[in-house]
Amino acid sequence: MATKKALSTKYLIVGNSAGGIGAAEAIREVDKKNSIIIVSDEPYPAYSRPLISEYLACERTVEEMLFRAADFYSQNNIELMLGKTVKSLDLPQRLVELNSGEKITWKKVLLATGGIPIVPKMKGLNKKGVFKFLTLDDAKEINKFLKDYSRAVVIGGGLIGVSVSEALTKRGVTVTIVEMKDRVLNTILDERASSIAEEMLTESGIRVIVNNTVSEVIGETSTEGVVLDSGETITCDLVVIAIGVLPRTELVQGTEIKVNRGIVVDRYMATSYPDVYSCGDVAEAYDFVFGTNRLTPIWPNAYIGGRVAGSNMAGVKTEYVGGTTMNSVNYFGLDITTAGIVNPIDGSNYEVITISKDGVYQKVMLSDGLIVGMVFVKDIEKSGMIFGLMRDKVNVSDFKQALLTDDFGLAYLPQELWRERLGNVSLLVGKH
Repeated sequence: MATKKALSTKYLIVGNSAGGIGAAEAIREVDKKNSIIIVSDEPYPAYSRPLISEYLACERTVEEMLFRAADFYSQNNIELMLGKTVKSLDLPQRLVELNSGEKITWKKVLLATGGIPIVPKMKGLNKKGVFKFLTLDDAKEINKFLKDYSRAVVIGGGLIGVSVSEALTKRGVTVTIVEMKDRVLNTILDERASSIAEEMLTESGIRVIVNNTVSEVIGETSTEGVVLDSGETITCDLVVIAIGVLPRTELVQGTEIKVNRGIVVDRYMATSYPDVYSCGDVAEAYDFVFGTNRLTPIWPNAYIGGRVAGSNMAGVKTEYVGGTTMNSVNYFGLDITTAGIVNPIDGSNYEVITISKDGVYQKVMLSDGLIVGMVFVKDIEKSGMIFGLMRDKVNVSDFKQALLTDDFGLAYLPQELWRERLGNVSLLVGKH
């Protein structure tokens, strides 16, 4: 039997989420004719992952979650290979092999493989009623399950855990959140903001258990409850594992590509191997607050990193100015925006400006006159301007006490920056 000839492409993009789409768009702005192939292990055209909780809450349809119009791929002359996984990467041969047996050769490749859910070690994970919550298929499986069941334990009190808890509550499910650390949303909020968020969750009917983990899912073949490390048993018929994600680096393990926690890239989103780029949740890219490479697994950074990678792949030298952790969310009507450093290990190195009144909490972290972190709860109107000053490294020493005043605006900036900032400072914080 004759061996099937490998496909050949100028640009191969592994991953069809924000980073992959950003790269494809940037390439097509420069190179209209050379071939692009996008490979995705999901069966859907690009959709907005942050919206899967709204799908589960029955607030959005799949069509309303699409990241680009249905004809995006055909209009941009992109070959889309859905439901297929890249199982091996041969760098010297510039070749990948898919789980289908197909092979693709490439001139330039972008690895935007994203992350995989963190699944803790516990007994009973194989029982009916245990789910992860990262993809549209995860949300669809939970949605089908909800027709017959109504009590859930969510493992993890971070962004994913709180998002799925809100969706389940809106569906009439009784929810208990179990968080290993001492407070919810502990990686993006400080203690005061976390306490406001926990109060909001409790008022919405969600039980929050902290400083604890689930050691076992109990039941015959279906979930009947969980046992905590404390020994408490909680009756439930649904368990959602929502702890977070790990960079999906298995494709490059054992290759010459440098990997730390994620795939290490330079300021051009290039890996340590020629013509191989990476972006998104899998990549360790430059963080402008910390001044070093870090994992920053959020949607805007993935898209911008993808655009930078695509431009460089197409021959236009483009530098990634850097991203940082940044989230803007709304849970049960409570607006929260946070970015940069909010829980410093050594607080003595920072100046902190805060306001806390009538349920409104705002905090700005300063270091040597530069904004390095912020938390806004309930009133987030000025968070975009504060983030712009942080991103652009504007020294705010002369007007720092005005940052959180009601009338703070561009007029407080030095006169020489007026015109520049009037055009450049914008509300960049989008929903995660």
